[in-house]
Amino acid sequence: MKLIGIQNPPTSLKHRLGFLGPGLILSASIVGSGELIATTVLGAKAGFVTFWVILLSCLVKVAVQLEFGKNAILSGRPLMEEFNHFEGPRLGKANWAVWSVFALTLFKILQLGGMLGGASIILSLVFPPIPVAVWVVLSGLSLSLFVYKNKYFLIEKTATVLVFGFTIFTLVSLVALFFTPFAFSWEEVHSGLEFKLPREAIWVAIGAFGITGVASDEIIAYTYWCQEKGYSKYVGPNDGSEAWRNRADGWLRVMYLDSFLAMLVYTIVTAAFYLLGAAVLHGEESIPDGNDLILALAGIYTETLGTGAKLGYLAGGFFALYSSVFATLAYWSRLLPDVFAQFGWIKASKDRGKWVAILAWALPAIWALTFLFVKLPGVMIISGGVVGSVLLWVVVWAAIKFRAKNRSLKLLTGPWTEAFFWVSVAAILAVSVYGLSKLW
Repeated sequence: MKLIGIQNPPTSLKHRLGFLGPGLILSASIVGSGELIATTVLGAKAGFVTFWVILLSCLVKVAVQLEFGKNAILSGRPLMEEFNHFEGPRLGKANWAVWSVFALTLFKILQLGGMLGGASIILSLVFPPIPVAVWVVLSGLSLSLFVYKNKYFLIEKTATVLVFGFTIFTLVSLVALFFTPFAFSWEEVHSGLEFKLPREAIWVAIGAFGITGVASDEIIAYTYWCQEKGYSKYVGPNDGSEAWRNRADGWLRVMYLDSFLAMLVYTIVTAAFYLLGAAVLHGEESIPDGNDLILALAGIYTETLGTGAKLGYLAGGFFALYSSVFATLAYWSRLLPDVFAQFGWIKASKDRGKWVAILAWALPAIWALTFLFVKLPGVMIISGGVVGSVLLWVVVWAAIKFRAKNRSLKLLTGPWTEAFFWVSVAAILAVSVYGLSKLW
């Protein structure tokens, strides 16, 4: 959508829907390795009993994401520039927050290599004559072609197709389950909505909470998509007028709707993956790990419904993994130039487009080489979860600072939003502590 400067927000639901988009890119990023592999395994281990944890996880963490989106729209500044204004130690021109994001992002290279490798493994299962290594290279090249032109509308449209793909194939796989011996009943699903937590499922439930919903990466990325969509430019600089307040209130409501619909999409898909694991694998003595899980579930569909069902499940798995890597590439190619500008390495306004193009080609190559050398996608993906637990501390700190900074504007605030925010903060911090404890 072409930016045309300051404009009044849409007032009807129909017109607001025409300005959505950042949430679709967010959904493409969220539904990936965690939902496809880890969430399914958790359903397999805990059965239906912790289903409510999955739903709550997808809901409660949105509050922190909204604070980031709200600040991006009201300030109009790149996120790392905002981070660089936080108090605390500095190294060169940048402070601890900017350096932390940069360092932790680099540590997640291993995770992205594993996700790219996972998508390539699925392609090799569908097209066995072509080796995994070839699919890794081809997948990396396709990612670069989508992103290097630095066109927001292309990223949004591609994300829309990928989200549609994994949503349809995942739901079809779940419906197909009812025509197999693994069909489950409403009573079993209802048992997972009773807020019960058996002692033996406590740690599984905490792990599920940490894996699902928006994570630190997606929260940070959302600020770039809100600005590139044009929300901030439509609001314009704060001149203290009532007209500005009305515009800000209206465009924030568009952003809230965008976030809500994104939450609806990734919650449905995440719930579907969980139910697949709970219905098919719960009670099994040996649960496959990593990409073997994908092959095991696909094999079950083949035995009960035929080859077509297997291909449908694999297609959903590919869309989920590939979309997550795609959205991450689009995000990193914007985040890193933002970081470099704060370091004083580049001039943000002049060099940003060039660096987006460079990173669009360089990052997939690095991820592909990482996978080809390590070749352990499960371990690689899990490593990113540990790094994400550390990055959550920085994200929560920033969200608290943004909320305090924007409180005086009194835009979309109240006792319910205040309570929702602090519950979200407490939950995220608790989960990140758990994630760090697993490291040791």
